[in-house]
Amino acid sequence: MPLPSGERPETALVKRASQGDAEAFEALVRPHLGMLFRVISRILGNEAESQDALQDALITLHRELAGFQGASRFSTWAYRICVNQALMARRKRLRRREDAIEDLMPRFQDDGHHMNVDAILDWSEEAEALVRAEQNELTARVKAGLDRLSDDQRAVFVLRDLEGWNPEEISLHLGISRELVRQRLHRARLALRALLTDFAPSPKGSAS
Repeated sequence: MPLPSGERPETALVKRASQGDAEAFEALVRPHLGMLFRVISRILGNEAESQDALQDALITLHRELAGFQGASRFSTWAYRICVNQALMARRKRLRRREDAIEDLMPRFQDDGHHMNVDAILDWSEEAEALVRAEQNELTARVKAGLDRLSDDQRAVFVLRDLEGWNPEEISLHLGISRELVRQRLHRARLALRALLTDFAPSPKGSAS
């Protein structure tokens, strides 16, 4: 079917899919399935639950497609719905206590000095050490650490440090302020750093 003059292929697919064209919906979603499943899986940390959440997200996408205004790319809109679906699934699975993250915060000595302050990981802004970690033990600790984060902190950490979104995008797609993004990301990083201190490089000048 020829496209109207000036109409983007994605726009045409959205229009046809919103009118009940199953093939158009499949063509619209298929290129993004890997990306959508990845973000859901990173938030939930469970493959079976992630598959279920993706199916629920696709149902939501299909149901709400008629209301998609095209102000952003379809993939951006779909991505936010998948993040929200993953968070909903996570909340149904387990309610975390608000202070659960405190168990992972850095500890202090009686004199007020931080224990092993030089051993805290000096992560880059994009947390490359975490993303590229190959050791099985480190990977297991990272997964355990992510599971200890609150839903909101995990979502921000995944989108910023694992998916590479900038704070403005996260603020827009999660519907929160940039300051709240910064606060949640800071607390999530502190918690994970505390969990991974064993993998930090030796302090400079220490005996080998």
